[in-house]
Amino acid sequence: MIQIEQKTYTTQDGNTVIVLIPTGRLDITTAWQFRLKLQECISKLSRHVVVNLGQVNFIDSSGLTSLVAGMRDADKVKGSFRICNVHPEAKLVFEVTMMDTVFEIFETEDEALEGAPRSIAS
Repeated sequence: MIQIEQKTYTTQDGNTVIVLIPTGRLDITTAWQFRLKLQECISKLSRHVVVNLGQVNFIDSSGLTSLVAGMRDADKVKGSFRICNVHPEAKLVFEVTMMDTVFEIFETEDEALEGAPRSIAS
């Protein structure tokens, strides 16, 4: 079981941003739970999501897959999907898999929130 803290922010232009903070390992045993949580947040709460990985000290391919799936879900609804505060031990996985070029990754939660969401002309 993975612990996932959830916070809600409202940006200056009135958009709701959900921040998810999973704790522990994001691997084959927990990635599906995280995936479901992302789906639920994007479909029911907000199309703008920030994932704070500061408490995730291990991530494997299934963990990365759940993040990619969340990013796709947000893209489908013209939302934004950002990652911040990647744990040093997990950072290598992003670099080796080139996923650091796929995701929008920010150093801090504040930076991710300031950037989110990009105004999208509708």
